[in-house]
Amino acid sequence: MFDHLSAMAVFARVVDSGGFSRAAESLGISKSAVSKQVSRLEDRFGTRLLNRTTRRISLTEAGERVLEHSHRAVAEFEAAEAEVGAHRDTPSGVLRVSAGVSFGQSELAPKLAGFLAGCPDLSIDLVLNDRRVDLVEEGYDVALRIGVLEDSSMMARRIAPVRGLTVAAPGYLDRRGRPSAPADLASHDCLGYSYLNGGGLWHFDGPSGQIRHRFSPRLMSNNGTALAAAAERGMGVVQMPNFIVGDAVREGRLEEILAEYRKPDVGLFAVYPAGRPLAAKVRAFIDFAVEVFGDAGRGDPP
Repeated sequence: MFDHLSAMAVFARVVDSGGFSRAAESLGISKSAVSKQVSRLEDRFGTRLLNRTTRRISLTEAGERVLEHSHRAVAEFEAAEAEVGAHRDTPSGVLRVSAGVSFGQSELAPKLAGFLAGCPDLSIDLVLNDRRVDLVEEGYDVALRIGVLEDSSMMARRIAPVRGLTVAAPGYLDRRGRPSAPADLASHDCLGYSYLNGGGLWHFDGPSGQIRHRFSPRLMSNNGTALAAAAERGMGVVQMPNFIVGDAVREGRLEEILAEYRKPDVGLFAVYPAGRPLAAKVRAFIDFAVEVFGDAGRGDPP
């Protein structure tokens, strides 16, 4: 039933805004998702609700009747939501969170117990995936993302810097030599992260400006922890965030190289859908992330 209400709300937005593209923009979802919702509603009623051309849309007779009911249903739902929300200012329900695998396992998951202890009416559905998920279409409330954010319809709050290190195992460097400049990497085995620049491009900030190093990965993976483990076993050079390789550097299992040619720092961001009031559970989670991963946290250099 809720799916049909959602489809009715999307249908009403299409008509009120005058098209699928404008409705998608105002709702913060893709045009294809809007089209699917309207088609689902037409399938439900067993008739066409909109006449579509490349330039305009118009209501059918059935569409006019459905639009009237859609406006009424949406208004009643919003009134109920406002009434309930007025009495629910504390975090509650299920919070669906997306995070990368390595960061989620090593940094986020161990700290969730403290967060949940302060939110007794809240539970968390934590999904770890290095793939960039679509928050709206896949139903996430918030995501913790590391990198340089692209322009999007999402809202984002920067939480902390994340320092990148270029590292290799000491034994590997003893055998193959220690690079003194990024150009020296041409004679080394490099390990690539497949979700970053296609897995074969690194950036460095050097004394004379930014340098790019392209390479054919000796090993490529979509998981940073797996690449760090391979580097520890002498398979080659890897470029990874400090939270993945920092302990190994401090303990001597990996050695930082090219320290004067630093990987440009990126950020840890909390990302959430725009166009809606920020729920108490999302606000509480973002405040928690700022507290535990803020600029004084492990995102800083070791």
